[in-house]
Order: sequence, then C-alpha cells, then structure tokens
Amino acid sequence: MEEKRKHKRLDLDVKVQLERLDEEGVTTLKYVHVDVTDISRSGIGFTCQKQLEIGTYYDTKIQIWTKEVVDAVIEIVRREDDSAKGYHYGAIFIGMTDTDALKIDIYQIFNDL
Repeated sequence: MEEKRKHKRLDLDVKVQLERLDEEGVTTLKYVHVDVTDISRSGIGFTCQKQLEIGTYYDTKIQIWTKEVVDAVIEIVRREDDSAKGYHYGAIFIGMTDTDALKIDIYQIFNDL
C-alpha cells in the first residue's frame, strides 16, 4: 500500500487540550482527554470518548515529549466510530507557527535514528 501522506506519522505520548472555536466566539470545551495515535507536521490522529463534529475547529495545546506546549488550530476532517475506544479522529493543522512545526520535524529525525 502506497503512503499518500506528505509527512510521516509519529507515535508519541502527548497530552492535548481542546477548545472549540465557534463563529460566535470561543466556546470552551474543558479539558477533553484524548489519546494521540499519531502526529505529523500536517496533522494529528487521536481517539476520545466525546463526539466531535467533522468540519469544526479547535484551538489546541499539545504538550510534547520535551514537555513544551505546541499551540495549533486543528480542523476535524475524519471520524470513525470505535465501540471499544469511543471515536477515532483525523485532524489537520490549520494554524501552527514554523517554530512549533519544526519541533515535530526534529522529533521525527530523532525518532528515525
């Protein structure tokens, strides 16, 4: 099977905090526990018990392996129901600083060694 992604997925132990962005302003989703399944420079995959809508945007704070926090805006683009684990989501990064994207790139380099 050919890999269609531009950026390699990484498996890592990270914590994510989601805050929903609505047209009317910001509605806070208090800390939503998600289990990150993979992350790349272009997006993130995770599972959680809460149902999130496709096409919605979230301001995220992702605590990475170095304990630094990466701020990014994500868009939910895919949802699969998994009765055992809740829901599995695919999201793309809409807004992320070059510095934060570089942190993911650096981790990937070390992960490949």
